[in-house]
Amino acid sequence: MKKTQLLALLLATVFVPLAAHAQQKPVDPAGHQWWQHAVFYEIYPRSFADSNNNGIGDLNGIAQHLDYLKQLGVDAIWITPCFPSPQVDFGYDVSDYEAIDPMYGTLADFDHLVAGGKKHNIRVILDFVVNHTSDQHKWFIDSKSSRTSEHRDWYIWRDGKGPNQLPNNWLSTFGSPAWTLDPKTNQYYYHYFYPEQPDLNWRNPAVEKAMLDVTRFWYKRGVAGFRLDAVDTLYEDPNLTDNLPLPGTDKFGRPNQDEKYNKKLPEVHDAMRKLRTVANEYGSVLIGETWTANVAQLKDYYGAKNDELQMPMDLMMTGFKGLSANEYRAHIGEVNSSGQWPVWVITNHDIVRSYTRYADGAHNDDIAKLMGALYLTLRGSAIMYYGEEIGMENNIPKSRDEVQDPIGKIGWPIEKGRDGERTPMQWTDGVNAGFSTAKPWLPVPASAKTHNVETEAKDPDSILNFYRQLLALRHKEPTLLEGDYFAINEDDPNVFAYLRRYKDEAIMVVLNMSATQQKVQFNLAPAGFSAPKLSLLLTNAHAPVAAASDGLTMQPFAVFIAKVTK
Repeated sequence: MKKTQLLALLLATVFVPLAAHAQQKPVDPAGHQWWQHAVFYEIYPRSFADSNNNGIGDLNGIAQHLDYLKQLGVDAIWITPCFPSPQVDFGYDVSDYEAIDPMYGTLADFDHLVAGGKKHNIRVILDFVVNHTSDQHKWFIDSKSSRTSEHRDWYIWRDGKGPNQLPNNWLSTFGSPAWTLDPKTNQYYYHYFYPEQPDLNWRNPAVEKAMLDVTRFWYKRGVAGFRLDAVDTLYEDPNLTDNLPLPGTDKFGRPNQDEKYNKKLPEVHDAMRKLRTVANEYGSVLIGETWTANVAQLKDYYGAKNDELQMPMDLMMTGFKGLSANEYRAHIGEVNSSGQWPVWVITNHDIVRSYTRYADGAHNDDIAKLMGALYLTLRGSAIMYYGEEIGMENNIPKSRDEVQDPIGKIGWPIEKGRDGERTPMQWTDGVNAGFSTAKPWLPVPASAKTHNVETEAKDPDSILNFYRQLLALRHKEPTLLEGDYFAINEDDPNVFAYLRRYKDEAIMVVLNMSATQQKVQFNLAPAGFSAPKLSLLLTNAHAPVAAASDGLTMQPFAVFIAKVTK
């Protein structure tokens, strides 16, 4: 007898298997926008699928896997930059905002992808690098041609404080000073990132207009929105006030700074409102790369009148060092109390994969399922990273010679770069994990032999099939779409449990975040269920969950999701 059948009998309920893929969403009775119930799937195009077998992924490779994405149950794909670029920062140095880099295909290929997405009811979101361009962009080439050029004031140019002195003490986040001297015009230009990524001057109305027009260009091609890169860095103090020092050193060994004068300036919100105004014209969504220290800071990005970003990403959970039920409970409770629509993220292309961050060597796959159950059952929108659904792990370079990411080359060995979380998608257990017949641009980890789409699709207990059932459940159950969030067992340091309540029903999610068996006590009367009836919906348990009227016995890192009725 299957474990799900055993659990169903134990609970005296009927377990109906979930569909293999997400169902069409019901009409939203609460009037929510499409993105509020959507699951977004981030794709690093270099690494997802290589259609022409040159070792680098491309747009046609993405298009060829739309059936997979539909079956998985995602509603939108966010593609990291695929515009023409010298690839100093792998596309985050854009040399033309209104074209496709030939390594990824053509505008016709992009249009084909958007059309294919529409057939699959999958929207396409692009990554918009709003803070800076490549130094090879025509705007910057003209800007540095002379002090009186048409585009001179499109970037931040300043004289040094004196001979061989920088304009101020600001630092690039990528390991160098934030100023580079142009010998031809004998002025410095500002760059928060690499010297090849000069910052745009958003105080110039011509820059603002040009960038808003870029969004219109893509909206007209069918793009459903943008993820806005590095929004915190859009403006700098025009007086170039030095940043004050902070204790300690950064990952490059430099003294830390309080980036008060070149980050998070109030004018950022003016730009967000203007970008939002254009997005509203097309019914599109704006997702923000919003690094914040607390929920109050995050709330600011929605705008006082909800007129800035619809989806500022909550990136705070990516910094949690372990699986602490108390830490997650406190943070998620605060986010839900803020009155805004949450946007949950547990990893992305700049962050060590969650599989690697939380693995304990004994329960790795169960922990991966637990993390999926967490961010995909909470109230709000969710953003997945490609490969999370199969348990991809980081493949950290073993030596500096293997490093592709310039951050790793500069900071080795303390800073090893971001290559580890950007490795090719693992489709099969064959050569190069089925990504390409050519040598991939990054090596595939040995774990691809067991953790890949083809192998996991055949295993009913795999991470992939858990994600498929979980996403189907999310789309099928109105309670997970519309329900509020209500924490239970709030004093348990090991188990995080909560209800999603809607009308006369609820869905209970119980997550054992510990490596030991736990007896979970719960009282649902305060939530309006004095004599609750439980119907199992989904679990990752390897043995029957011992259930009683007032609690459960949970195995290490077990997930228990049940419908609650009166």
